[in-house]
Amino acid sequence: MNKQDLTLLTDLYELTMMQGYYVKGQNEKVIFDVFFRANPCNNGYSICAGLEQVIDYIKNLNFTYEDVDYLRGLGIFSEDFLHYLSGFHFSGDIYAIPEGSVIFPKEPILKVIAPIMEAQLVETAILTILNHQCLIATKASRVVYAANGDGIMEFGLRRAQGPDAGLYGARAAIIGGCVGTSNVLAGQLFDVPVMGTHAHSWIMSFPDEYTAFKAYADLYPDNCTLLVDTYDTLKSGVPNAIRVFREFKESGRKFGKYGIRLDSGDLAYLSKQARKMLDEAGFTDATITASNDLDEYLLHDLKMQGAAINSWGVGTHLITSKDCPSFGGVYKLAAIQNSEGEFIPKIKISENTEKITNPGNKTIYRVYEKDSGKVKADLICFADETFDPSEDMLLFDPIETWKKTKMPGGSYTLREMMVPVFRNGECIYQSPSVKEIADYCRQEKDSLWEETKRLFYPHQIYVDLSPRLYEVKKNLLDQVNKA
Repeated sequence: MNKQDLTLLTDLYELTMMQGYYVKGQNEKVIFDVFFRANPCNNGYSICAGLEQVIDYIKNLNFTYEDVDYLRGLGIFSEDFLHYLSGFHFSGDIYAIPEGSVIFPKEPILKVIAPIMEAQLVETAILTILNHQCLIATKASRVVYAANGDGIMEFGLRRAQGPDAGLYGARAAIIGGCVGTSNVLAGQLFDVPVMGTHAHSWIMSFPDEYTAFKAYADLYPDNCTLLVDTYDTLKSGVPNAIRVFREFKESGRKFGKYGIRLDSGDLAYLSKQARKMLDEAGFTDATITASNDLDEYLLHDLKMQGAAINSWGVGTHLITSKDCPSFGGVYKLAAIQNSEGEFIPKIKISENTEKITNPGNKTIYRVYEKDSGKVKADLICFADETFDPSEDMLLFDPIETWKKTKMPGGSYTLREMMVPVFRNGECIYQSPSVKEIADYCRQEKDSLWEETKRLFYPHQIYVDLSPRLYEVKKNLLDQVNKA
């Protein structure tokens, strides 16, 4: 698939601001942070996804003749500025948290260091890419958690908000923990498993249900899952499936993976009755797959009710993150370089405490409890700060500062989360495959406490500021109050 040219995938005001900077001769280096303020779905964590598509976007930034002609036709851009755009390329640095990482609110997940015109242009596209994939990866992770070890298949393409949402949503769902997708193009592009059974129309196109099942089993003996609810699940569908399974076995042929799929009705009751019928017929290894407007809450309830389902197809609620359809990532200025080459911290003030930004050139250290290997906290600090795990570390809530935790030296380990992705406009980062990212994501989630992963009222991981960063932020706030 050819890489998309997304250069004009931006809000108009990015370009009008760029022209303003151009006219004023204002193109000093700046730092912008991408971060989010709250986990979606009231979750205890989020999953980072979309970095590979951000990389592709930056690599392909280029205003073509057609782009420049279109902008000229808007009648708001000067010929000098359009000439500048015709030779545009990204020359800055980008740091990011790798895809598949567990991430938390208020910490930078991507940092752009570039001349202000370049940094301004890339805001919109970076946000739309990361906001979408982080959202779907997080939703998928919740659904996978609710399934408690059962496989989750992403089945949402036909309900996604357009082809790109279906394609990259499938990618994000695999990163979040799904075992496969129904999306064939996603399978081709990202080398991930594609999965599916058949529709009710297959059954209805035959003279009867039994004939339809038999034809399907003859065609696909290695992966034969029969949809049993077209007419009557327990009186017709399951008995006909058993008849086909029995005849297949008696003929001396063997199935690979086989079973039934339920797509309507009371899934807990029907699955338990179907399981009993399959077991009594000797097909104890037949799988029972369920679909039908599933989400993590329904999965949780069905598991609580003892539903005899061991494979799940989840569509609409996953691919759209229906109960929480936006991620809320933002892109905020954090520092401006002065004439001596020093980055001067900048802060955005708001009446809403959660909207006040963290200033300066920052990085993130993840603090792990040494004995358990679990995440204790994330520490946002200046990029040039270092810490010695053999020394005591005092963590404190940057809002409610009386809340403190002392980590004795030797009791914790540290990992810097942000890695260099672009340097001087050149990509220096090799994206792992989607399967490798998904494996890494599983390891990341293993580092979380169970209390953080639970669906309801999860424990929130602390995201703290280093004492030095806290003091700089406090001083900037004090300066504003004095003005």
